[in-house]
Amino acid sequence: MKRLFDILISFTALLALSPVIVVLYVLIAVKMGRPVLFVQTRPGLHGKPFNMVKFRSMTDAKDAQGNLLPDAERLTPFGKFLRASSLDELPGLWNVLKGEMSLVGPRPLLMEYLDKYTPEQARRHDVRPGVTGWAQVNGRNAISWQQKFSYDVWYVDNQSLWLDVNILFMTVLRIFRRDGISQQGHATMQKFTGNEDG
Repeated sequence: MKRLFDILISFTALLALSPVIVVLYVLIAVKMGRPVLFVQTRPGLHGKPFNMVKFRSMTDAKDAQGNLLPDAERLTPFGKFLRASSLDELPGLWNVLKGEMSLVGPRPLLMEYLDKYTPEQARRHDVRPGVTGWAQVNGRNAISWQQKFSYDVWYVDNQSLWLDVNILFMTVLRIFRRDGISQQGHATMQKFTGNEDG
């Protein structure tokens, strides 16, 4: 039932929002150049890698040594708007339609984090990653990594179609309120380096 729900909603949303997606594509190309899409390998169900797609929100600006500048310096005003409104996540509906993601589930993080999880935290990969999730409607990037993983595992143990519908409605409310977009002192959220992190 969950997969059927994902297919129906993602397909309908992609059709309904196609004009918005086209406009955003053009605006990003004009304001930040190409590529318009940000594609990155992330761990999916059972940690299997897949290519997650988002709209680009940062430039590729580098320092004199050729290293990428910090996120805060590469995140453009338009990029901040895309993230605050979650419009950068719209291409992820394609990942949902393909079965690599779900509308609701733990957010897919970086591949480099896989060997840093405790066995309990690693259970977040027992379900498909989501465009939004229980952690996103309970603090998003403003909560600690430990809190985030605790919410993720709670979702794994309590998932249901009714819970998914509630999380989707809560996500819409959070988007309008623009809650928890970034962690204090960071453009988004600091990297997870292990369980000594707060």
